[in-house]
Amino acid sequence: MKRAPQAPSPPVTAASGEILQFKVWLMNISPMVWRRLLVPVDCTLRELHGLLQVAMGWQSFHLYQFRLHAVRYGCSALSTRSSGVPLTALGLRKGTRFCYEYDLNLPWAHEIRVEDRIDAQDGAAYPICTGGSGACPPEDCGGPARFMDRRLDVLSYEHMEDLLFMAEIAGKVLLENRPGVLDSETREQLASAVERSQMRQQAQGHAFSRRKINAQLRAGKHHVPQFQQD
Repeated sequence: MKRAPQAPSPPVTAASGEILQFKVWLMNISPMVWRRLLVPVDCTLRELHGLLQVAMGWQSFHLYQFRLHAVRYGCSALSTRSSGVPLTALGLRKGTRFCYEYDLNLPWAHEIRVEDRIDAQDGAAYPICTGGSGACPPEDCGGPARFMDRRLDVLSYEHMEDLLFMAEIAGKVLLENRPGVLDSETREQLASAVERSQMRQQAQGHAFSRRKINAQLRAGKHHVPQFQQD
């Protein structure tokens, strides 16, 4: 008999205690891709990994590690120290910086800075994303340099040509009521133009939405095993 899947754990609700304010940004990308997170101090690095996956927009397809004071914490497959260590054990002070790396073949390097240590607000739910900007690159897009190059594809002459062709066909079919223009050759050309345009759009990455991120955190998505790989 199959077991029913476990429901995600609820977010932490802190009526008291200390909260770390982190600013996280993706290195070697311009314009800057960054997020601001409020995280309870009893959070572990493993849990922080899940938070970062949700906040940045990654899908947890690859291994990860943290680097702090020349010590590596992360997946057991990497022979690092356990990421089950709580943040309270790391001696994090205001201004402390450390690195989170994801997909170590590339890797995607994130710098994390402790901006502040604050008291939890009564009745407030943590963790929470309070700010950010920039689209997260899609998984397996080839690394920072490739992502930067592909973002310019939507400004290319080829992209403009495809858009004009799609608009021309749509105008003839919808506005001029000429469905006959959609012969087999034109349909094939239109399908190719749409596919190329979709691929260029997908290469722009996942747009930042604070509302969406916080909805996922409230639902406990960062606790789903997919985001808690060890």
